Amino acid sequence: MKEKHHLYRNKLIVKAYSLTEILIVLCIIGILLLMVLPNQTSIIGQAKAIEAQAMLNQVYGLEKSYFYRHSKYSNSLEEIGFEQEKTVDEGGQAVYKIEILEASNDSFLARATATSDLDGDGNFNTWEIDSKKILTEVTKE
Repeated sequence: MKEKHHLYRNKLIVKAYSLTEILIVLCIIGILLLMVLPNQTSIIGQAKAIEAQAMLNQVYGLEKSYFYRHSKYSNSLEEIGFEQEKTVDEGGQAVYKIEILEASNDSFLARATATSDLDGDGNFNTWEIDSKKILTEVTKE
């Protein structure tokens, strides 16, 4: 078996990478990460939008249940039994704030608004759902 080190005047020389080679590899990895990260922010935004859709679908179900009991829709989240999780601003984990914009005997409109600008463009992602279960993205992220 051949050894990978040589004896040079009583000094042991071990083959290894130089500092320059290691720095070049780290720079290449950094450049590759910078190319990939902008693509990941849109995926993160889409994943967070699923939270808004799920919460609005829950509000829809609670509003329908309230409608079957009282023959009208409610404009109060507490009345229908929806508990808003604490948002990120308040120290919680919810990214969206839920509110009921309008409610009548025939219809309702609920909105989920992002509490933070997910992609830094100045627009806060907003979703709405109505009594016909039409879910629309009002303000795109």
